[in-house]
Amino acid sequence: MPPDTANSDRPTAPDAEGWATLKRFLPYLWPAGNWPLRRRIILAMVFVLGAKGVTLALPFAYKGAADAMAGPVGDGLTVALALVTAYGLGRFTSLLFDNLRNIAFERVGQAATLALAQDVFHRLHRLSLRFHLNRRTGEVTKIIERGTKSIDSMLYFLLFNIAPTFFELIAVGIIFYINFGWELVAATAVTVVAYIAITRWITEWRTKLRREMNDLDGQALHRAVDSLLNFETVKYFGAENREEERYSGAAKAYAEAAIKSENSLGLLNITQSLITNSLMAGAMAYTVWGWSKGDLTVGDLVFVNTYLMQLFRPLDLLGWVYRTIRQGLVDMAEMFKLMDTDVEVRDAPDAPALAVNEPHVTFDNVTFEYEDGRTILNGLSFEVPAGSSLAIVGPSGAGKSTIGRLLFRFYDPQGGRILIDGQDIASVQQDSVRAAIGIVPQDSVLFNDTLRYNIAYGAENAGEEQVTQGAKDAALMPLIERLPDGFDTTVGERGLKLSGGEKQRVAIARTLVKNPPILLLDEATSALDTRTEREILGTLKRLEEGRTTIAIAHRLSTVADADRILVLDSGELAESGTHGELLSQNGLYAEMWAQQAAEQSEESETA
Repeated sequence: MPPDTANSDRPTAPDAEGWATLKRFLPYLWPAGNWPLRRRIILAMVFVLGAKGVTLALPFAYKGAADAMAGPVGDGLTVALALVTAYGLGRFTSLLFDNLRNIAFERVGQAATLALAQDVFHRLHRLSLRFHLNRRTGEVTKIIERGTKSIDSMLYFLLFNIAPTFFELIAVGIIFYINFGWELVAATAVTVVAYIAITRWITEWRTKLRREMNDLDGQALHRAVDSLLNFETVKYFGAENREEERYSGAAKAYAEAAIKSENSLGLLNITQSLITNSLMAGAMAYTVWGWSKGDLTVGDLVFVNTYLMQLFRPLDLLGWVYRTIRQGLVDMAEMFKLMDTDVEVRDAPDAPALAVNEPHVTFDNVTFEYEDGRTILNGLSFEVPAGSSLAIVGPSGAGKSTIGRLLFRFYDPQGGRILIDGQDIASVQQDSVRAAIGIVPQDSVLFNDTLRYNIAYGAENAGEEQVTQGAKDAALMPLIERLPDGFDTTVGERGLKLSGGEKQRVAIARTLVKNPPILLLDEATSALDTRTEREILGTLKRLEEGRTTIAIAHRLSTVADADRILVLDSGELAESGTHGELLSQNGLYAEMWAQQAAEQSEESETA
């Protein structure tokens, strides 16, 4: 079994997911020109400040109530009851402000997540075929999921935890200085600095563990998705145990990484608790010492305890928030890196749309290679007059399918031009080029949706009449009429509930709904049996009527009636002519024809 190659293209340096990522993230926090969302952010911040102000006032009420209870009952009872009531009302008000803040902000977070998800999806569909052939679907899906989910938590924590905690630290320092002097302020400051430093140091270590865990998680998901997508291949080779072992290996590696990550979290929590509780014990001991000298009251003990408890709560969260933001930056950096993948095929600035009056196709001295040193087409030139049919044949690896990919502009050639109606397709909008071409591929992959959806996919907003007519013209109605759910029948993953011939008919119906002036048949019948092939060929002939057709074929008998046949060999034009002319030349075409005729004769004798 070949070894797995893990994806190593992940950010490794801390700054890779630091300020640069945060800078790209900020436009989602403060969306340009969207004042309704900006007003919601401002309103949420007002509620944050209100809640924090109430929280800072609560210990004064608590202290007053404790001091009143330490004196004579008399008037002290009324004062203590009033302050306790105020304390309870204050806690409710703080909770009210927090929830009003969440209500105001929820739409902002969802809008930001939606905008980011749409940006990523848009970008992925603009990337070249080269990227999608090399991608690992499971890992890409996981990167997008983690990246889009992180933006909501990033928005929430930056606005409602980091900033308010910083404000509270300053306010507590001022209050402690006024009431207790600089000693308690200095102790609190040293503790907070130590807490933040230790938290940051351990979290950086944990981030490396988390990145390793994410890599292994993505690899495990990739193996699972890849195995399930190739379910039939696994069954063909009886490789269920091999696949289970392959997945189990990745899952076990992920489990070990997850254990290390969780254990490091336990170490962080213990260290943080030691620091904060040391300050708590020291500050309360300092207050008791002041009370023993008559400088402080019982209420001051409650006062200090309450403030430190309130301060420790966001500090405890600060460690978790820092970890969350740090991990969010890692996840978003990976997603932004995915978004930054170079778009190989771009429209020229201000490129016009392709205008097709006469669907004449020209390849003018086209040279193409997928990678350096691997030339696929070498100076290929040919023309397909409007309304005519051209067949392209040749041995495997001759470059036949590459012609179709270049025509759809999935790649741009390194040399030469491809013209449609005299217009270089590299100088017009690629969407308009693809709108002018219909394709029936060798393997017609369908969406896991209904027959209606797959047929109507040929044209945006296709109506019921177009779908029905397309199904009729593709000879698909006998199948649809037999099905209990008719057009609403679900075809399964990649259309696997349908036979090869049925999938090809759906592909033909989809192309008929599109109604393009140029038709590309990319070995459209090579995967079918002889009887089904004859039926599909009849349907394809109806599809070709009135269109410029390019048929890429392996079986020469399926294109013998083409107006012109090109024979490719090693990316170059070896022969050209009609079927009869090519046979009379007694060259490569005649040799291929004789070989296929002999094979067909042997099959007939065996049958």
